Amino acid sequence: MASHWPPSLRVHLPVLALVLETAFILIFYFCASYDLKADIRISPAFQNVSVMVVFGFGFLLTFPKRYSLSSAGFGLLLVALGAQWALIVDGFLFSDGTVRINLRSLLTATMSAAAVLVSAGATLGKANPVQLACMAVVEVTVFTVSRWVAVEYLKVESHASLMYVHMFGAYFGLMVSWMLYSSSLSQNVEKEKSKPVSDMFAMLGTLFLWMFWPSFNSALIQNEAEQRVAVYNTYFAIAASAVAAFVLSMAASRDGKLSMAHIRSATLAGGIALGFSAPTIQHPWIAMVLGLGAGATSVLGLAFAQRSLDAALQLHDTCGVQYTFGWPSLFGGLAHAILIVIENRGSLTQMGYAALVEIGALSLSLAVALGAGLATGLLLTCKLCKPPPVTKYFDDQAYWTQKLSFNQHLGTEEGAATSLSLQFGENKKICSDGTETLAGSSLKQRGAPAVKSVTCLPKAAFAVAVSTHLSVGYCVDPRRIKEQHRAVRKLENVLF
Repeated sequence: MASHWPPSLRVHLPVLALVLETAFILIFYFCASYDLKADIRISPAFQNVSVMVVFGFGFLLTFPKRYSLSSAGFGLLLVALGAQWALIVDGFLFSDGTVRINLRSLLTATMSAAAVLVSAGATLGKANPVQLACMAVVEVTVFTVSRWVAVEYLKVESHASLMYVHMFGAYFGLMVSWMLYSSSLSQNVEKEKSKPVSDMFAMLGTLFLWMFWPSFNSALIQNEAEQRVAVYNTYFAIAASAVAAFVLSMAASRDGKLSMAHIRSATLAGGIALGFSAPTIQHPWIAMVLGLGAGATSVLGLAFAQRSLDAALQLHDTCGVQYTFGWPSLFGGLAHAILIVIENRGSLTQMGYAALVEIGALSLSLAVALGAGLATGLLLTCKLCKPPPVTKYFDDQAYWTQKLSFNQHLGTEEGAATSLSLQFGENKKICSDGTETLAGSSLKQRGAPAVKSVTCLPKAAFAVAVSTHLSVGYCVDPRRIKEQHRAVRKLENVLF
């Protein structure tokens, strides 16, 4: 039987992180140099994109009520490792083996690291930081190589090649998540659910992403006129997708109410879809139509396709990245190919070549993401990566130091909510029957009848007092309060 305790990362994570950082330092020592003549006018765009990637994506993933710390904290680790490695790989491939450091290269590296955060949304709660760090290194490498192939052989513009980051991250993460799938995830995991506070933080991340998305789509465009057009079109697209999110979320809901999952996902779909064609669209209504279509695609996928499709494929997509990033990106890529055909309809040869290049670049990115994600997922399942047991999925307690104080809302036999608060003291105490408890332990249950006793659990090494006004020091037979004892055992399973 597998252990219910998560494997210790005391050695693996520090060693892996230090080895990677040492390698980065050596590479920068021998192969990197500052480019002091580069244009500094993109500094505001660099700040905007940095806020998007670190703050926006970090908080977007904090909705699981028992995994918020890991969502934000591990996201920062992935950005720190991924951006450094992306800067190195991008320099070797695009700058003739020399890492030239300027704002443009830093911006490119930060945007490349966004692919890892998108993938982390699919694997959220199921992978430990060692697995995520390995995934970041592999994914950044493969994504940068696929960009180089698209730019070098398909003649895709450099800034346009970065717009595949959403689709690449989504399907790379889905394949990794598929390899980490467990049959127990097909059920609705309690710890995976959100609560109002965690939903609010996730929505805060969505708001930051929504505000700064025009900078993401336009930052690397060198032509100033096209850069302005990209900002305008992205703004109209995300505004339309936000409207579509509210309209269709309420229409698709059984009770006619809004779903926070729909709002925080579909609101961003317009910016994702418009990344390919943002500098080329010359009319705002086209951008608004694309934003509306992308928002509708995202909501309908989350509302109707996710449950049945994921179950059929034996796939667990924690954040719904396929419908937040994958489908809108595919929608935007196909729409861009159609717009190219319309724009070049007077020249059949040019129209066909341009459309084929766009479809080819889209297919290349998708195929590489699927294949590399599958191989990476297989790598992450090896014992060396210390994969956590299924019982510790979506649990901050497995990785973070926390105060030993827990508030759980457990259902009673009659279906009423019982509020339990358990606090651990540092010193053990012996009950009158000789069993060990922890001094200072207490349990309060609102609405429960007061009893002058405490349930002693010798194997769990903690005691619980069931009352609204109790002090520790009494022992009671659990059979006299069956309902409370069942709640205590359920709490023990959650904590241990």
